[in-house]
Amino acid sequence: MTKLLDNGWRPRPFRQFLLKVHSRCNLACDYCYVYTLADQSWRSQPKVMAPELVTAAAERIAEHATAHGLTSVRLILHGGEPLLAGNTYLRKIVETVRAAAGPHIRVEAAVQTNGVLLDEDTLRSFRDLDVSVGVSLDGSRKANDRNRRYANGNSSYGAVATALDLLRSPPFRHLYSGLLCTVDLANDPVETYESLLRFDPPTIDFLIPHGTWENPPPGRFPDSGTPYGDWLVKVFDLWYADSGRTVVRLFQEIINLLLGGASASEAVGLTPSSLVVVETDGTIEQTDSLKAVGQGAAATGLNIVDHPFDAALRHPGMVARQLGWEALSDTCKSCRFGRVCGAGLYPHRYRRGTGFRNPSVYCADLYHLIEHIRSRIAGDLRRAAR
Repeated sequence: MTKLLDNGWRPRPFRQFLLKVHSRCNLACDYCYVYTLADQSWRSQPKVMAPELVTAAAERIAEHATAHGLTSVRLILHGGEPLLAGNTYLRKIVETVRAAAGPHIRVEAAVQTNGVLLDEDTLRSFRDLDVSVGVSLDGSRKANDRNRRYANGNSSYGAVATALDLLRSPPFRHLYSGLLCTVDLANDPVETYESLLRFDPPTIDFLIPHGTWENPPPGRFPDSGTPYGDWLVKVFDLWYADSGRTVVRLFQEIINLLLGGASASEAVGLTPSSLVVVETDGTIEQTDSLKAVGQGAAATGLNIVDHPFDAALRHPGMVARQLGWEALSDTCKSCRFGRVCGAGLYPHRYRRGTGFRNPSVYCADLYHLIEHIRSRIAGDLRRAAR
């Protein structure tokens, strides 16, 4: 770190503050990185972030934004399932952070939810506060219930569908930020995409399951071809032919990067990470998807009572997620799509012995998807130039 600073490198300030307001969930999704993968620290976490820790977090956010001259930040209410904290408490959290930030720092608030508790009272509260709402859904009833069920095995689809119909109704439509869908190779990609479109989302985020070289994701093993790339290519072709009826963030970011732009997502590209996580006990963590790597992989040893967020900026893991090109392996640097792929999501690079200085466990899939998108765009540009 000292050498980097001596060479003129400076960390980028955090702009996204993800608060784990509730550490438990009312679903039992079998791919969840919080509850089913290597890190089981949730078991010792308080269920709800205490009011005094909310106040401490609010003061630290304001402190960080002021120190770095930020005029806006993003507050993300997360879990577990954040709605388990109750809409009255969620309102108090947003109001506390905004009050600490004061009139000169805009706090854009968002919640990511599984949707089963999303009702009209909650949405009225979110409307009063202008809190945007993202909902997780994996496609049709059959596709969604393959992984996203209650602990007793019952379907969650009906409750989520009802919530989405309410969210996209005229009084609340402006709060609707989009759908988050985790890819399951057992689900038909075309049916999944079309099932999501039924809910008219402004954006769709397709997430590939978390995994590493040590613990590969389902269907991703040596010589397995490009199963996730193939799945996503089928969705891309449908989306592209439909002239981008909705924003599919992964595809849009890849196109931006291929055309020389930057990415707003950590899933691809080299844009420095601007996100930091605060757990329900007040500990400051790196991106929570690192829980897929191993016990304590996301930890920084810091907490919001005793440490400013600037201390987290100097943590080696945070630095690595901001270094971009310099954090990549030689394999990625020699790849024609190295600056587009950016080695994929940081946790997916992990391999025992070499840490995170590796290509993504999804390397072949990402290469296949990016090459396919490049070919489609290049073909269209050539035809347009004739």
